[in-house]
Amino acid sequence: MKSKSSDQGTTRIVQGQPSWRLASANVEAFVTEMGGHLGPVTFDLKGSKLQPYSVAPWAEEPVDPSLPPILQALRGDFFCLPFGGNGTPFRGEKHPVHGETANARWRFRSLETKAGRSCLHLSLATKVRPGQVDKRIWLVDGQNILYSQHVLTGMSGPMNPGHHAMLKFPNAAGSGLLSTSRITYGQVFPQPFELPENRGYSYLKPGAEFKSLAQVPTRTGELADLTCYPARRGYEDLVMVVNDPKVPFAWTAVAFPQQRYVWFALKDPRLLPETVFWLSNGGRHYPPWNGRHVNVMGLEDVCSCFHSGLAESVRPNPISAKGFPTCLTLNPRKPLAIPYIMGVAAIPRGFDRVTSIEAARNGQAIRLTSASDKRAEASVHLDFLQAGVGW
Repeated sequence: MKSKSSDQGTTRIVQGQPSWRLASANVEAFVTEMGGHLGPVTFDLKGSKLQPYSVAPWAEEPVDPSLPPILQALRGDFFCLPFGGNGTPFRGEKHPVHGETANARWRFRSLETKAGRSCLHLSLATKVRPGQVDKRIWLVDGQNILYSQHVLTGMSGPMNPGHHAMLKFPNAAGSGLLSTSRITYGQVFPQPFELPENRGYSYLKPGAEFKSLAQVPTRTGELADLTCYPARRGYEDLVMVVNDPKVPFAWTAVAFPQQRYVWFALKDPRLLPETVFWLSNGGRHYPPWNGRHVNVMGLEDVCSCFHSGLAESVRPNPISAKGFPTCLTLNPRKPLAIPYIMGVAAIPRGFDRVTSIEAARNGQAIRLTSASDKRAEASVHLDFLQAGVGW
């Protein structure tokens, strides 16, 4: 890894991108200067080094100048403002794919360690909709947890934010078992997600509604079980679920029984009420994908109408018509903090799909229960989800 120093702090080249390093005894994480992508991340879980997040297979190839910044850096988790393609302008605003937050160069503010917490603080002055976004990522000694917070300041009007986490699954079919907290609605992306004439292929039935990720209609009339992945090699698909807004926190989890760990994400469903699942398994045969982006799943917690963009999420759409919010309203006089927790937990032998995640130890941990009635715990400060600006 090469390092460079500048007035923006010290970065090093990590898998093709200048990146800042944040580390604790349990976690080592990098954040790219371009786009603020969080990854790679290494968790030290009882002596096992785990790297669950994906990094694009072209990350260290010569840069194609026509490739947008988001695809040059594509890895881990990044914050989208606004989420989605944003092909349609909104009130004169023309945002890049997933927003400036996923494409522009972030500015280093500080890297501090205090009272057992390390915090990387970056900021971005947005131009398309003028304002500021402050990114803070905390690590806590003794925890395998990433605490991520984005504070939006000085902006007004509707906006559809989101996180865009991506996991790389082991090659074995069905090696990862997906589950979520209770959902109230599920739908496949209404239009064909990929088109054969564009050298892209999808398998699920466009617009199909479902109640369970284990039974999703396909183009062939069969039902696909999306909870076991990787599967359906050669296809790209996109579905969205709406989380129950009444729970204290909503969650998404992927159990890897052979590797004996669970990856999970925790959120406030009143801020990020939906989760988009992008099943990327070699279905894109155009550059830079070229059929090699395989065994990757995007687990994208959002307030958005799928990945269509700001204009489509603000205007009446099939999701908002059912009473589910697809955008937030920003107030320039009141900063908005969007907290997000991601982490891993060791699981015992026989632990399969997660069926529940509950608060434990007075909110200082979570308890995970599997369908096989096995249990695991992870130390987590759940108050982070309601902490507001700062923590």
